[in-house]
Amino acid sequence: MTPDERAAAFRSATRTLRAHGVRVPRAVLAAMAEEAGDESADVYGRGALIEGFEREVAALLGKPAAVFVPSGTMAQQVALRIAADARGLRTVAFHPTCHLEVHEQRGYAHLHGLVARLVGAPRRPVLRADLDALDEPVAALLLELPQREIGGVLPPWTEVEAMTAWARERGVALHLDGARLWETTPFYGKALAEVAAPFDTVYVSFYKILGGIAGAALLGDEPTIAHARVWLRRLGGNLVSQYPQVLAARAGLRDRLPRIPGYVERARRVALQLEEVGARVSPSPPHTNMMHVAFPFEPDALLDASAAVARDRGVALVGFARPTEVPGWCVTELVIGDAAAEIEDAELASLLRELVERA
Repeated sequence: MTPDERAAAFRSATRTLRAHGVRVPRAVLAAMAEEAGDESADVYGRGALIEGFEREVAALLGKPAAVFVPSGTMAQQVALRIAADARGLRTVAFHPTCHLEVHEQRGYAHLHGLVARLVGAPRRPVLRADLDALDEPVAALLLELPQREIGGVLPPWTEVEAMTAWARERGVALHLDGARLWETTPFYGKALAEVAAPFDTVYVSFYKILGGIAGAALLGDEPTIAHARVWLRRLGGNLVSQYPQVLAARAGLRDRLPRIPGYVERARRVALQLEEVGARVSPSPPHTNMMHVAFPFEPDALLDASAAVARDRGVALVGFARPTEVPGWCVTELVIGDAAAEIEDAELASLLRELVERA
């Protein structure tokens, strides 16, 4: 297929296996109008709407305070900058696949003068043994739960406790990249506040599995979050109004957070079906509702097959793929959300078999 033919085939699909499906702006905005009722807009971070939502999120995660932030990129840089300034150190530690390192043009260095110390192996989570091998002081340790770039993997809770102890013994600030924190509770069997408890600061995202428009929150103690508000002003993050994002985040937290255990359970069933047709799933079984799926095909072959299934069956299964280090194999990321509920297990099994046959 040509790229245009492939794109047209995917656009023609009326269902998808991935996440919550395609967002239609008209429908999203109509839902937000309904959500808003007669509430007033926030103004530069103040007002009942945004402040009430910040208190709600702080209570849910068991932290004294929270601030709504336009992006996770800004939230995490601010958290690390505050920790570094407080300790008089510029070095911070995180995993080689940390979002700050691979997706943000190293903003932590260019904007804040921070120096990264990468800890752990690229294809597994950070462990206490990796921290014990550090031979220089660091101001902060960033841990990501779950780790997106390696398939949504979570370390055992005993390792989280051991790494917490390491940080406490050395006076190192502990920051949680919790972009997908919401999805961790089935694996750990803990409430969100319990997962967040060991961390001095926590970032959460509202536009991923919760399906918001955009936005994040940074949480911590009251002095830290007050300081964070100053940094938001400096960085242009104290927007005049953010009510559309806040309304969407509030609706997503209310409506989708309770569905996450169901997403995770369905993801595990989907993983088994994928393995039955010769794909390899990592981690197996999935730790959350996310997984990486490797197929024994070149990316174009898989995407052409997926586009043909979308065109002929109306279901989009795989929307992107990249080569792996193993010749002849490709890998894609799969996140299970609301959309998968429209595809019964038996139908999905048939579609996956057809996908592999066409590829």
